[in-house]
Formats: sequence, structure tokens, C-alpha cells
Amino acid sequence: MTAVIEVEGLHKVYVRRKRLERREAHAVDGLDLSVPEGGVFGFLGPNGSGKTTTIRCLLGLVRATEGHYRILGAEPGDLASVIGRIGSIVETPLLFPTFSGRRNLRLLADLGGFAGRDIDGPLDRVGLLDRADDQVRTYSLGMRQRLALAATLLKDPDLLVLDEPANGLDPAGIREIRELLRSLADEGRTVFVSSHILSEVQQTCDRVAILSRGRCVTSGTVDEVLHAGASSALILKTANLDGALAALAAKGITATRHGDHLRAEVDPARSAQLNHTLAEAGHWLTELRPDEASLEDVFLRLTGEAEDEP
Repeated sequence: MTAVIEVEGLHKVYVRRKRLERREAHAVDGLDLSVPEGGVFGFLGPNGSGKTTTIRCLLGLVRATEGHYRILGAEPGDLASVIGRIGSIVETPLLFPTFSGRRNLRLLADLGGFAGRDIDGPLDRVGLLDRADDQVRTYSLGMRQRLALAATLLKDPDLLVLDEPANGLDPAGIREIRELLRSLADEGRTVFVSSHILSEVQQTCDRVAILSRGRCVTSGTVDEVLHAGASSALILKTANLDGALAALAAKGITATRHGDHLRAEVDPARSAQLNHTLAEAGHWLTELRPDEASLEDVFLRLTGEAEDEP
């Protein structure tokens, strides 16, 4: 499988000096990463995990302290040879507030060597064609984010590198971005997206990598990551939860109550045995299912940190 992004042992150290004291902050600490061609790749991590710093290194915005990386096969010193095939959004996009959305895109097209390139197509794809002639200062944060995404499409890129593209969007806008990213991937492009909206990543991405403290702690298809993080437990419901809890304890089965259900530390393969045990004690189940891990569960288990990053 061809890799469009390859990272080996990436380090980025920021040195801070206060009076005579020298301190080092490791933003990225030995990161290894491989992003295959095609599909949507989710780049996840809590605040300070190194996502944005990694993206800035890949795009030549900061210089790595150590390590090797290639993007579309190009080494850092040869980035100019492939930059025309890459569309990117890094952090909050800067736009001219008194210019219209269309004029902003026209200016970016002219500066990028794309004079005469179609503007309405990208505007339509991000749902801004009807506001294209309004000044950007009248746009919401989400609309500005969509305008920035339209700017990345001016190049007709093979690879999109997007840092929090759904930032500031309402639920409807997030759904639109999800559908747009999937449609871009369906066209054969690769979409590399950092995000803290884990439910959206689970619905949108084909593959994910999870960072913690500057290192990749797991990567793979969404199903692989979920399976690796799955717990061996069963969720059950019955009319008398306290009675069922006591019946399980009498058989040496560990279980805990969570609101309207019990969580039993039993391998899902033993569900029939568990059902029989409770039935013998006079407890009839209304629900019995495996405790399936969500991407959020896996994320928190692996990082041990909050899930939000600006």
C-alpha cells in the first residue's frame, strides 16, 4: 500500500529560556506514522499531544529537531516539488474580512498561480455559493472555516491536510463537512484530518492514529482500533438489578450497577451461561449484549487524558 505521509522518529523540541534557566519542551517525541493513499485518515490526540506541531513540520512551517519524514514521497528539502498537490488548513485561517468570500478566493488563486481557476465550484461544494459576495466579516466562524476549505480545493489537490476542519461548526455544518470529506476521499484523494470530535471521526474516517505525549500509541483501521480496545464484559438489564447483582456475586461473578443496567465482567462468549445463572435465580433478562467500546472509550483508555484540543 502506497504511503502518502511517512514519519520516522520525529522529534520537535522547543527551547524556552527564563533568566539563566534553559527548559526543553518535547512537542513531538519520537513519532512514527504511516498514512496510506486514499480514504480519510483521522489524526487524534488530547491537548498538547503534538498533532498541530506534526502537521506544521510536514508542511514546512517549522523545522523538526530530529527524524525523517516524507509527504507525497518528497523529503522536507524538496517540499516545493509537491506543494501544488497539497491543500491544507492549519489552525485558524487568515482571511481579509472586508473582502467578499469570492474575492478572497480569487486573490488566493492569483497568488497561488491559479489565475482563471473556477471559484464557484469550490464555493458550491462547501455550501457558500449563496453567500459568496458577502463580506467575510459577516461570516460566522464555521462559515470562515468552510471558506478556508474551499481555498484548499482551488489546487484540485491529491492530498488534503486539515487541522480541525469542523471547528466552530454547528451540528448541521459538521455533518456537511463529514459528507464533503467522504466525497473527496471517494474521488481518490487522501484526506488527513486532525480532530477532537471523536464521534465524527468514527463516522468519517477509514483509518486513525492516536497520539499521546508526542508519540503514536495505536493506529489502524477504525475497526481494528475499536477491536483492540474492546473490553471483555457484558451489559445486561432485568427488572430487579439489585437482586441480579447479588445473584452474580453469589456465583463469584464481578458486576457493577450503572444506572438502568449492570456491567458484568464476563467474556461475551459466556453470555448463555450468564443468562442461565440469572434465570436459575429467578431473574429474567430484558437485554444482554457485549460492552462495545466506542472510539472515545479507546481514546481515553490509551491517553488517560481529556479529549479536547483547540
